[in-house]
Amino acid sequence: MTSFDAIIIGGGHNGLVAAATLAKAGRKVLVLEAAGDVGGAARTEEFAPGFRVSSIAHVLNHLHPDVVKTLELEKYGLQVTRTDFMPSVALSKDGPALVLHGAYGEVLTGSNPSEQAAWEELRAQLMRYAGILKPFLSRRPPDLGGMSLLETAALGQTAVALKKLGKEDMRDFLRVLLMNVADLLDEQLADIRLKGLLAFDATLGSHLGPRSPTSLLGLYYRLAGETGGKTGAQMLPKGGMGAVVATIRAAAEKAGVTVRTAAPAARIVVEKGRALGVTLDGGEVLHARTIVSAINPATTMLDLVGPREIDTGFVRKVKNIRMRGDAAKLHLALDRPPQFSGVDAASHKGRLVIAPSPDHVERAFNPSKYGEFSAEPVMEITLPSLSDPSLAPSGACVLSAVVQYAPYALKEGWDAGKPKFLRAVMAQLEAYAPGIGKSVLHAELLTPADIEANYRMPGGHWHHGELQADQMLMSRPVSGWSGYDTPIEGLFLAGAGSHPGGGVSGAPGLNAARRIIAMKG
Repeated sequence: MTSFDAIIIGGGHNGLVAAATLAKAGRKVLVLEAAGDVGGAARTEEFAPGFRVSSIAHVLNHLHPDVVKTLELEKYGLQVTRTDFMPSVALSKDGPALVLHGAYGEVLTGSNPSEQAAWEELRAQLMRYAGILKPFLSRRPPDLGGMSLLETAALGQTAVALKKLGKEDMRDFLRVLLMNVADLLDEQLADIRLKGLLAFDATLGSHLGPRSPTSLLGLYYRLAGETGGKTGAQMLPKGGMGAVVATIRAAAEKAGVTVRTAAPAARIVVEKGRALGVTLDGGEVLHARTIVSAINPATTMLDLVGPREIDTGFVRKVKNIRMRGDAAKLHLALDRPPQFSGVDAASHKGRLVIAPSPDHVERAFNPSKYGEFSAEPVMEITLPSLSDPSLAPSGACVLSAVVQYAPYALKEGWDAGKPKFLRAVMAQLEAYAPGIGKSVLHAELLTPADIEANYRMPGGHWHHGELQADQMLMSRPVSGWSGYDTPIEGLFLAGAGSHPGGGVSGAPGLNAARRIIAMKG
């Protein structure tokens, strides 16, 4: 009989962070990963001969500083410097691009002086307001029904921070908190390119349009993250996102974690309401006093545990988690770097966004409500091989794009719809980078259905559940169970479906491990 202090199900970055944190606290830890390699949706993979790309997540903008510090990731090769920060580029078909430089627009170029001044004021406001929410990312959400003194004090600190904003800012924060992003942008900005970029960022990865209520929360979530000590900064890691995962794995193994790949869990062993171990697909049973699931919460509770072990109210809540993805991922192997209209060489190494206006983003969103995709999708494009030539053959180029909106439940089905959607995406790219179609050696389009199948993400949703007001903070993954605990004693959740949500942050894994350590689990 094989026994551990803790078994982690899922070798994505959150699972590895949880494992490393527990191991550094003296636990004997095993990580079980179903795929042939760790990393989940943050792997670096070859999609054409000689061409490698970050599989799903491709921009690093949320890795929590507590994760970097706790696991000492810089010792294992993680390097983030200010020179690595990517600009965000709002593309235009027939004119110069608008560019946010530094940490999310510390400097704005490509617009007139009055818009630059308006943006400087709005950016400062957004950063202040995101700062109110930021502390929640690195701790367990408070249990409103039974808060500890520590949790009460933490909420008190948030109230103090809110009061420090001043009377006018505090009132405005409460006014705009649940607004839609389009209305706020219309109040303060005039340049539709800048507004389009911000509207895209607020709704990226969600089933929301810019005019959907609460869509501004998505922008706050994005700006609450930091990279290299700078809020809102983003970068393309050398070697792709898989290189970041490699540093986390190295820290975990140095702490004594055992990692097993190609080892899918079939069942969580539960007796008398307590988790005792994990049964693998092949029948092997592994025992531990603590089981941590870093995979989707619905998969964990409904498939690995099973409805018979938990009460019907909890089962109903889990079944009602909304997690139908709307984002597809495109990878292109190009025989030469593309040339986007109005974009200089430095900006080609940035994050290129096709979202001409908030109205365009809204029109792209509308068909997804009815199981259709837009003829003019919006997208975030990177050309990672320009900064890291190891990702492509000499002279060639990798294009990686997140494309919205691609509804998981496409009315006509993705077998029929995928070629049509790819043509729509390529037509959009051709409009902004004339001639790009002729340079394509290979194209890989991953729809939400593909993402579900390839990366074990139900609904193809990279957050493992919509990141909306009713599925955040104290309601993530479900109300009453937001603190990484579950109704099964000894079983904890630590994936993107838990607080604070998706993105390569490591915060769910770190927070869950800290909870277990505090409970002496």
